[in-house]
Amino acid sequence: AITDKEKQDPKIENFIKPYRDHIDNDLNSILAYSPETLDKSSGKWQTTIGNLMADATLQCGNPIFLSREKKNIDLCILNHGGIRAILPKGNVTTRTAYEIMPFENSLVVIALKGEQIFEMVDYFIATQKPHPLSGITFTIGKDNVAKNILIQGKPVLKETIYYVATNDYLANGGDNMNFFKKGTQKYDMDYKLRNILIDYFKEVDTIPVLNDIRVTIE
Repeated sequence: AITDKEKQDPKIENFIKPYRDHIDNDLNSILAYSPETLDKSSGKWQTTIGNLMADATLQCGNPIFLSREKKNIDLCILNHGGIRAILPKGNVTTRTAYEIMPFENSLVVIALKGEQIFEMVDYFIATQKPHPLSGITFTIGKDNVAKNILIQGKPVLKETIYYVATNDYLANGGDNMNFFKKGTQKYDMDYKLRNILIDYFKEVDTIPVLNDIRVTIE
């Protein structure tokens, strides 16, 4: 840790300053514009920032998975608790990505059978949190049981293998996502979720506000 004595030493300060300025410039570089504030408390079952993060993960992760494995990612699930900040209205910078995603989590794709997808949806309903989802839609019935579960618009089949994008923490059963432990294969993409956000921001120019219905309540 830097002591107060060192902070006052102009020689050290002069040495550090160019590095600090360089990092600040990098973090403050404007990547995109957001027409409104995206907040993880914006909805009970889904949020605008959650939709954005899951879509960005699928969108940026899929070309890499496709080129490596000749397969497409079918869906994405992340954890609501992993979103650490809002995406404020206005200019979106590299710093914004660091604030939203301060952890070193990276993208993992897990091959899951349809049976585990049913477990995943049960988990989603039981935790009552708007975990970010992309590529999957379903209805929560009056009895709190899911129905009409669709992946990429098609009904889920018990024995079919689906390729699910998530982060390395959840892939190992973090946040009690134990269904991931039953995966038949695991692919580490060596792609940090924060870098996915940065790449996505650079690509889109204007941040979309994603209000499409992914989880329907009966």
